[in-house]
Amino acid sequence: MARIYYDKDADLSVLRGKTVAVIGYGIQGRGQALNLRDSGVSVLVAQRPGGPNYDIAKQDGFKPVSAAEATQRADVVILLAQDTLQKQIYRESIEPHLRPGMALGFSHGFAILYGLVTPPNDVDVIMVAPKGPGSLLRSQYLEGKGVPALLAVHQDSTGRAKRLALAWAKGIGATRAGVLETTFKEETETDNFGEQAVLCGGVSALIKAGFETLVEAGYQPELAYFECLHELKLITDMIWAGGIQGMRKRVSDTAKWGDISCGPRVVDARVKESMRQLLREIQSGEFARRWIAEHEAGRPTFTKLMQQDDAHQIEQVGARLRAMMPWISDSRSRKSEVGSRRKAQTARKRSRVAK
Repeated sequence: MARIYYDKDADLSVLRGKTVAVIGYGIQGRGQALNLRDSGVSVLVAQRPGGPNYDIAKQDGFKPVSAAEATQRADVVILLAQDTLQKQIYRESIEPHLRPGMALGFSHGFAILYGLVTPPNDVDVIMVAPKGPGSLLRSQYLEGKGVPALLAVHQDSTGRAKRLALAWAKGIGATRAGVLETTFKEETETDNFGEQAVLCGGVSALIKAGFETLVEAGYQPELAYFECLHELKLITDMIWAGGIQGMRKRVSDTAKWGDISCGPRVVDARVKESMRQLLREIQSGEFARRWIAEHEAGRPTFTKLMQQDDAHQIEQVGARLRAMMPWISDSRSRKSEVGSRRKAQTARKRSRVAK
């Protein structure tokens, strides 16, 4: 059983007097930077000018600087850029400015595990990985709640790395929900496996295979879309809220019987062996090497496969059907409006405190 840490186990004062640089103001970077700032931490944001994230950072009240300047001014550097960008950002802008006793933080262990980033021995290397997007991290924080996270220490140069990681986790609200202790290796390998075999790769392939099976058998593609893609949200929401058995309690007996008797015929021993092979490639580093090589070559296969799926019939049918369901886009708009209202409320609170 993993050890779980909560608010009582973390001391936010560990970050008092320190400057935390958040490198990258994407979804995760924005959520973490705002939460840390609202927790009283001194936060610097590093984001390249010329893009929407730079403008958003300015709108949020930050004064974005370069990654090099942020590292020079910071005590803790949290690198939240995409995996494929971290190697270049680290070598060009962070590594030359690291000082003994500093801390380097990550929210995914990919760059460390696969050697894209090799920090010097005199800095702490830590990880806090929220188990949710930065937008959820932010909304839960504003509601006085938190998103669970994983915590790991790769290198403890100062003897205080774990205390610092717990303070970081508390600053973003994760210790409100619970922070599970792990390692960079375990977090990275399970995360990559989940994305490939189940959450993204497995689900996407299953949806398309189901859709194609019905259409090739002569059924209307619109019905195939509803049954194999659209209604998936209903099921995953139930699983998310109550587990697999919780979902089964909320569907018909016919659906239950189809689930328990037919599911193993689709995801059978051959599929599980394919999953084991994917895991072996992750563990050996083969997947990382392929992905890094693909990125460095300009992503030709990545681009080709994405274009193929853009042209898939399920995407064309789905676009037409989603246009008939305005509540889908309305839901997104409501979430955006709620986020804007909360941001304004937070700004007003900070203004009152400043006065």
